[in-house]
Amino acid sequence: MAHRIDVDDPADSRLGDYTRLRDASLRRHVEVERGIFIAEGHKIIARALAAGLRPRSLLLAERWLAGLAPVLGEFDVPVYVVTEALAEEITGFHVHRGALGAFQRPVPLSPDALLGAQRLVVLEDIVDHTNVGACFRSAAGLGWDGVLVSPRCADPLYRRSVKVSMGAVLELPWARLADHGSAVSRLRAAGFTVAALALADEALTLDDFARRVRERPRPVALLLGTEGHGLSDRWLAQADHVVTIPMQRGIDSLNVAAASAVACYELRP
Repeated sequence: MAHRIDVDDPADSRLGDYTRLRDASLRRHVEVERGIFIAEGHKIIARALAAGLRPRSLLLAERWLAGLAPVLGEFDVPVYVVTEALAEEITGFHVHRGALGAFQRPVPLSPDALLGAQRLVVLEDIVDHTNVGACFRSAAGLGWDGVLVSPRCADPLYRRSVKVSMGAVLELPWARLADHGSAVSRLRAAGFTVAALALADEALTLDDFARRVRERPRPVALLLGTEGHGLSDRWLAQADHVVTIPMQRGIDSLNVAAASAVACYELRP
């Protein structure tokens, strides 16, 4: 059973999983080395448990104990109880939801495991964790089957990504591509129509492309690129179609997170 441990020392060595959570470079090293990720908030912790992920420990304010006790079930896990002021001192930010959980990372999927899907979002080198989480949330909420991320894409299991996705990264199948160069050709060989969402003179409008997909149904892989430069020339050249969202009033494009929501809705299965 989960067991309560009251802590009043921010330097307590047992709290090492939760230190300096805002330091992204440190956390990448720590979390990969220890094979963990951090879930923030009651709902995200509950979704992680429901997804079958194993908790390593919890860091909670007193007010969250009763609500999380039922979902913890039979897990033999330490629950470190702290004041909210102490939680902020430990983590380096105001934990306004008062609940954090350190979980074991799931076994990574192979990209091949997703190639039988009908709808895949593919993220190329997106570095902002908020954008990664938002893309996952759009894909999950709008019925897509999974997400592939390029080798240099930000970690979907970073705390901010998990939170923004509302836990979708814990439930929606995803995999990291090992080879950037062959990714698009592998998708095409698996039978996907590969659509690159980008600005180009010869681009199809999103509604025109959606009409083609409805008329001749095939699996679709949607490529989304970096926040600054968009998709690489290599991926653009290998895609079956370049697709754009028509814009007005001098605005040339949407943020990648907003664009993912529009495109996932228009091309939903």
